[in-house]
This record gives sequence, structure tokens and C-alpha cells, in this order.
Amino acid sequence: TFNATISACEKGAAWEMALHVLSEMLHSRTESDTITFNATVSACEKGYAWESAVHLFGVMLRSKVQSNTVTFNAAISDCEKGGKWEKALHLLSDMAMRR
Repeated sequence: TFNATISACEKGAAWEMALHVLSEMLHSRTESDTITFNATVSACEKGYAWESAVHLFGVMLRSKVQSNTVTFNAAISDCEKGGKWEKALHLLSDMAMRR
């Protein structure tokens, strides 16, 4: 499945491939869910691709896919690794408002 493939990419720190698989899913209108996005954001985190992770987080919200603590944690960690503490604080504030 797509989720299994993205999870394998995450474990192998193949963030670019994870993004490619997710892109294919979205273009083919294959259903994506919180697990799909979490694994892809986590793959970006492991690859130090904070800009892609933050962008993906926005795509997730626009797609109406439910975010959770794992999603926010990975995105905030990405911002930390990229030295983007202002963005991390913004995400933390968003998370608090969604609770």
C-alpha cells in the first residue's frame, strides 16, 4: 500500500521519495489520511527537510485531513532543526487552538 511505502521511506530517511509517493497519491485522488501525512512529515524531519515538512503540513490542513499530536510534533521538530523557532511557536499556537 501507499502508507506502507511512505513508512518505509520514513524509516530509510528517503524523504524525497516519500514526498513523491504522496504526490502520486494526491494526483491520482487515492485516499490519504493522518497516517499518510504523519509518515511523510516524519520522513522530511529525518531528512532535515523542514521547508517541505511545513509546506506539507499546510497541504494536510487544506486537504481537511485531521492532524494530531504526532503531526504537530514532527512539524515543530522540523522547524527546530531548520532554526525556525518563530514558525515552531506558530505551530505550537495552532495546536493549542485546535484542542
